[in-house]
Amino acid sequence: MLAIWKECFGAYGGPFLFGKQPCVADAMYAPVVTRFLTYDVALDKASQAYCKRITELPAMKEWFAAAKQEPDEIDELDAEF
Repeated sequence: MLAIWKECFGAYGGPFLFGKQPCVADAMYAPVVTRFLTYDVALDKASQAYCKRITELPAMKEWFAAAKQEPDEIDELDAEF
């Protein structure tokens, strides 16, 4: 995955995968970014910067805020088998 990112940055100049503006590819990798951060994956400087740019997007901030409002347990999912 990091090789793909590196190739995109090299080919399109960043700061996002396909240039200056975020696109669908960046949205697709947004959950990957959160996992890299959650699991504290060691990243090169370019990938670290990319992850920071993604998490600072307004849509990502909104997503994080909405996630914090989610209940820890959902009654509908509490089923006995």
